[in-house]
Amino acid sequence: MLAGLSVDYVVRLEQGRGPRPSRQVIAALAQALRLDDDDRDLMFRLAGHEPPQAGRIAMVVRPSVLRLLDRMADLPVLVLSAKGDVLAWNPLGAALQGDMSAWPQGRRNLIWQRFLGSSRCQVAAGPEEDDAAAYASVGTLRAAQARYPGDLDLIQLIAELRRGSPRFDELWREGRSSPWRTATKTIRHPSLGTISLDCDTMLLPDGHQTVLVYSAEPGSPEATALDMLRVIGLQPV
Repeated sequence: MLAGLSVDYVVRLEQGRGPRPSRQVIAALAQALRLDDDDRDLMFRLAGHEPPQAGRIAMVVRPSVLRLLDRMADLPVLVLSAKGDVLAWNPLGAALQGDMSAWPQGRRNLIWQRFLGSSRCQVAAGPEEDDAAAYASVGTLRAAQARYPGDLDLIQLIAELRRGSPRFDELWREGRSSPWRTATKTIRHPSLGTISLDCDTMLLPDGHQTVLVYSAEPGSPEATALDMLRVIGLQPV
């Protein structure tokens, strides 16, 4: 469940049946098992892949960061890669954003979802907030391209977004670059309606990963909405 894989697929891996698992599958398993770098690299080699190397975007979250998510149980928290992949989340993060484990592995990316997909929670912002989020998304990929010019998955993601989204392509050609920044995000939740939450970012410099933490001022209607979210979780109400 943590790796986003079916029980049948994991059983076939254990029995040595079926095709060789992809790099994405190995990375997901290593993260679910909370392996350190040495054990992660061993798993990659046993599966016939080279371990993650310099110049490639880090797709595995360190066990110490996952422990932080365990402790931050009362706020929605996500961990993103340098190109916007959702690498980890806590239960309240899933309750806010939807069951991200149900998204196909290659579509578990907030920037792809913004321009080409749809998720359980819709962004319900005015033009100003929407433009700021779009610019931040494109700027994040530009910053990632500058750091990881040879990352094939990043190259493929940018090409797909430029082909499929005229708006992304227009913003991309403007050439702006920026990291994720603290902002207020307005979200349309299927059970709670429209809520505005503070979204703070914490940068993990080793792998250029970002921790997003959603919160609300105590006593506010948004804080009450988060209290309700802790109760209902992923259940439709």
